Amino acid sequence: MPRPGEVSLGHNGVLFLDELPEFQRNVLEVMRQPLEDGHVTIARAALSVTFPARFMLAAAMNPCPCGFFGDSTHECHCTPAQIQRYVSKISGPLLDRIDIHIDVPAVKYKELRGDAAVEDSAAVRKRVIAARKLQHQRFAGEKHVYANAQMPPKLIRKHCAISADGEKLLETAVTRLGLSARAHDRILKVARTIADLDACEGIEPRHLSEAIQYRTLDRSYWS
Repeated sequence: MPRPGEVSLGHNGVLFLDELPEFQRNVLEVMRQPLEDGHVTIARAALSVTFPARFMLAAAMNPCPCGFFGDSTHECHCTPAQIQRYVSKISGPLLDRIDIHIDVPAVKYKELRGDAAVEDSAAVRKRVIAARKLQHQRFAGEKHVYANAQMPPKLIRKHCAISADGEKLLETAVTRLGLSARAHDRILKVARTIADLDACEGIEPRHLSEAIQYRTLDRSYWS
């Protein structure tokens, strides 16, 4: 009898996968459908069962097997073939379905001990609540859509209009990085959210530029 797996147990919550390339590739590929559709269907000889699976995927990985590829303070001992074999467990289609992927370098000692002013969690929480309220108002008349991430293409065209400068910026990014149509749409959704966090009515080029910067793996591994 089919039972709900981790993606369904994470419905309306967060599913965190640490050391992402250590999972078997066929296991990771199974997530492509629920990430896109919000549900997972399991077919057996006698029956077919559909479980809800609208979850937020958060994942972490090293840049290579030894963990020091691109590190300015440690030497990486991995060969290009080893690095490629390591990251190839994460397919391009799966990566396309992840809105944000960024490189997080090791924090230097001076930064750990520094007293530079940073935005505290309470201030961030206030901005996030305000942005969520904007999105609830935006999609008040829509069915099954209450956040920017859930916008279908029709709503993307309606709510993610960009200026001529923004069009040039996005065209350059899509051409140089070889981005897919799905990645193009996800950049616009992220840019819309950045604009909401900035309390801006429209998407400005700086919002679009920031959203493009959040596609690190497109530039480093799959470009």
